[in-house]
Amino acid sequence: MAPNGSSPNLFTLTAAQAELVALPVKGTICLTGQPGTGKTTVSVARLQGMLAAGIPGESILVLLPQRTLAEPYQRMLRDEVRPPGGEVDVLTLGGLARRMVQLYWPMIAADAGFASPDSPPTFLTMELAQYFMAEIVGPMLDSNPEMFTSITIQQHRLFSQILDNLNKAAVVGFDHRSLGARLQAAWTGESSQLHIYADAQACAEAFRQACYARNLLDYSLQIELFRDFIWPLPLFQTHLRTHYRHIIADNLEEDTPVTHHLLLEWLPLLDSAWLTMDEGGGYRRFLGADPESADRLRLACETRVVLHEPLNPSDDFRALAATLSQALGAPAEQVPGDPRRILTHASHRFQPEMLDWIVAQAEALVSEKGIPPGEIAVLSPFLSDALRFSLQERFRKVGLPTRSHRPSRALCEEPATRCLLTLSRLAHPQWGVAPSAEAMVLMLMMAVDGLDLVRAQLLVAELYRVEARIGRMAAFEEAPTELRGRVTYTLGEKWDALRNWLLDYESDSPAAFDIFLSRLFGELLSQPGFGFHDDFDAGAVTANVIESVQKFRWVVGRFLDEQGKNLGREYLHLVQEGLVAAQYVRNWEEEDENAVLLSPAFTFLMRNKAVDYQFWLNIGSRGWSERLYQPLTHPYVLSRSWPQGAAWKDENEVEASLAVVRTLSVGLIQRCRKGIYLGMSDIGERGYEQRGALLQAMQQVFIRTGREDAHV
Repeated sequence: MAPNGSSPNLFTLTAAQAELVALPVKGTICLTGQPGTGKTTVSVARLQGMLAAGIPGESILVLLPQRTLAEPYQRMLRDEVRPPGGEVDVLTLGGLARRMVQLYWPMIAADAGFASPDSPPTFLTMELAQYFMAEIVGPMLDSNPEMFTSITIQQHRLFSQILDNLNKAAVVGFDHRSLGARLQAAWTGESSQLHIYADAQACAEAFRQACYARNLLDYSLQIELFRDFIWPLPLFQTHLRTHYRHIIADNLEEDTPVTHHLLLEWLPLLDSAWLTMDEGGGYRRFLGADPESADRLRLACETRVVLHEPLNPSDDFRALAATLSQALGAPAEQVPGDPRRILTHASHRFQPEMLDWIVAQAEALVSEKGIPPGEIAVLSPFLSDALRFSLQERFRKVGLPTRSHRPSRALCEEPATRCLLTLSRLAHPQWGVAPSAEAMVLMLMMAVDGLDLVRAQLLVAELYRVEARIGRMAAFEEAPTELRGRVTYTLGEKWDALRNWLLDYESDSPAAFDIFLSRLFGELLSQPGFGFHDDFDAGAVTANVIESVQKFRWVVGRFLDEQGKNLGREYLHLVQEGLVAAQYVRNWEEEDENAVLLSPAFTFLMRNKAVDYQFWLNIGSRGWSERLYQPLTHPYVLSRSWPQGAAWKDENEVEASLAVVRTLSVGLIQRCRKGIYLGMSDIGERGYEQRGALLQAMQQVFIRTGREDAHV
């Protein structure tokens, strides 16, 4: 992006970039290059130039693999002064599919096989899809205890992996009824695993049949309807030719084969197409991304341009990327440069020592070199609750703010969510699900500013009672005088404020659950003296929970009313079962940009933004190379490039692991401007020695560059 976040224009571009932007708006152009060469900047400027030239906004589609990548385009569209007219559509394939399914539903519903084609469809978010999956598959598991017996997995993970399989089938482009057979054919381990794939297939088909019976459209079914029923319609093809005349498709290497296939058919119908893709990408392979498939689009374009000049033309970073790639088994050209100038490392025996060193180094960058905290990223393969808390506390003690992103984190794992739901139980005694004493203590520590563990335990032990599965808070004045003195009357007032608010709400007419949560946050928790008052993260989590409950009520409310079930209690149960949060764009947009970023490495890469300094945690961890174990799915087997029926062997796993750590580490290097700090501890977070592929590759880098301390 342009400096200071302003909209890019011809005066902020390099001469080569300005020349590209000025190309005639006709024909098909593909722009490739390494990350950091300014492809997105040029694409945004291209869009700006098209609008300035009078091309109607409604005739332009910006197509992206992920909603969070839309921010540069949306920022320009917000800031740019444009003539009146239609708006530019900035969509993912999923967003486009949903619009078209909603528009063409009357034409396709009967042919597609829905039981009620005259009734409107119900679109499901990931959270709602998990709810219906639990409702449909749960009874199957209860009636057949033999299902999934050879694996130990939480139910919400089981449901999410079955949904992931359906999504893979939709975006890769094969029949979902072949999922089990594909996975079984590739399996080379114990035969007991084979029936697990058959069980997953049975669950997927039961869920899909229920979707057809009840007009439920999860992501996979939306894509299939768009791909198989809407796209071939002559009326839709006419709609395409008359509506969207220009396409800008960014980061195509992170998109799916179905997107690539549809674009290949679409290109001849367009007045202009501007396509971009990164070299060496494919970070979303576990979600169906396919860089090899994207390359078909590059070959189909009339004009192909390669951007060679990175915006950060440091030979040291390029030399590090090349040397590390070679150490990880990939051919790479020799690049003049010295990685020693940009690498800093220290080895420690235990992880807490490493974390202390990382925080001290980051604090020195800020205090001694004047580096803004927002230009520092602390990255690890996985960011557990314990690791995030340890880092946050250390940074807080040195006065540095932090922010974090963990898109796959379940809602129930957020302390703010647990606080909200504990108070919800207290406010709705008719649910008959009183909070435990432990939950009350945790809620009080989160809800009341300045209340520590000991005093929260004293309050709960003395003033909280459960009778007939209903939790009640007694007034603070009923506590013994000695306890009131220990807790302090200031905190006692907050206890009474919580209690009185809940009693007042209970005496009012019941409100919809999302409205209750809005009131709870606005009238109580966000007020001075309470825990959410100055806590941006807690406010963001609350907004996400309220949005989640709203969608749950809109979609599921009528089904629950028919069954006589309480919506709030059902939602509470769903979250307790481990509901995985959908992706909320506000988590990426409304963040404190001047704070140290704590993030999983892949999440950082999908932000598509560079920072001055990166800290890589635990480079000896195998998590840098090993894919997350998912017993019911397989991102490589369920891809277009894997031959159906071929076995996935140990050598394939090793090769894939090396490719993962190579792609990941080179991608991080390409998104760093000034320096990388390598954090190493002999003993990892779980007490095991760490000798992973990234550590071994870094040893080779130090040896090849002649570093004296190559014994790292």
